[in-house]
Amino acid sequence: MKRNTTKALTEGAIMVALALVLNLLKDVIPLGQLPNGGSLLNVTMVPIVLYGIRWGIGWGTMAGFIFGGLNYFIGNGIAIDWTTILCDYFLAFAMLGLGAGLFKGKKHAAYFGSLVGGGLQFLASYLVGVFVWGKYMPEEFLGLTMTTPWFYSFLYNGLWAFPNIALALVVFAALQKPMKKYIMAEDLRV
Repeated sequence: MKRNTTKALTEGAIMVALALVLNLLKDVIPLGQLPNGGSLLNVTMVPIVLYGIRWGIGWGTMAGFIFGGLNYFIGNGIAIDWTTILCDYFLAFAMLGLGAGLFKGKKHAAYFGSLVGGGLQFLASYLVGVFVWGKYMPEEFLGLTMTTPWFYSFLYNGLWAFPNIALALVVFAALQKPMKKYIMAEDLRV
């Protein structure tokens, strides 16, 4: 038991560090930027999803939560109050890890983990966008008149979430064959 805990903590630290490096790279090599710190394309979710599908709900949630906090403090996060710090960073990434962890040991775990985890992350950011960021909604966004924070938040968060989920699916499709045993956590069953 102690061996698995040590292995889980070590791998978690590596995956969180990898996600942080990938997140910081998006500032060096920008692939599209949204107002208030959102980025259009980055693969930050891949290490958190991978860790979640390997170790399960608890470990995945914890890794996402820790990454979210570090992402805010190290990655120059943008917030307007404590609710945006908690929801856009800690909660949103914890939901990513939790959603991925639901598929531990399942066939096609990386794909379903990316979809569900990314969907839960989107949902957390979407709701904080409606209830908090909505107060700061611009009159116009992407050439469209904004009349409700529900639509504005869906549009804003959808612009980063859906492409990043699709990008994670592409990355996992490319890694599926060479890393199948690792993705399916077969190395942990020994």
